[in-house]
Amino acid sequence: MPEAVKITETDLLQDGFGTRPFFQCLVAEVSSENWSHKGIVAFAMYYFTYDPWIGKLLYLEDFYVMEEYRGWGIGTELLKNLSQIALESNCSCMHFLVVVWNKPSIEYYMRHGASDLSTEEGWHLFRFDKEHLIRMATGQ
Repeated sequence: MPEAVKITETDLLQDGFGTRPFFQCLVAEVSSENWSHKGIVAFAMYYFTYDPWIGKLLYLEDFYVMEEYRGWGIGTELLKNLSQIALESNCSCMHFLVVVWNKPSIEYYMRHGASDLSTEEGWHLFRFDKEHLIRMATGQ
């Protein structure tokens, strides 16, 4: 969904690589000349958060494997590494969102054992946009 992106490269560099990073990334890179693309072919962006019911958790914000590299085990290896990071950090689980129309991703995660909390626990995702944050912050 490239048309939905609101942040810039500068924002990413500042927020992910500054003195207090808001997120971390794992990347998969291809270096061989035998592939159609040389460089990063997949990534997982994540951060840690806290839930007062379950404790620490790893939140997977973004997960992407270039289409021509899907089915090679790259995504599975990234999930394995994320799982290791979560366990080493004493996290109780990993949370993430998937848009309802992305059936291949939903099926992929469920094949790997993910639970759909929207159906199992009935959670709803809410958001206050910036306009409403300003209103609340200023008492309007």
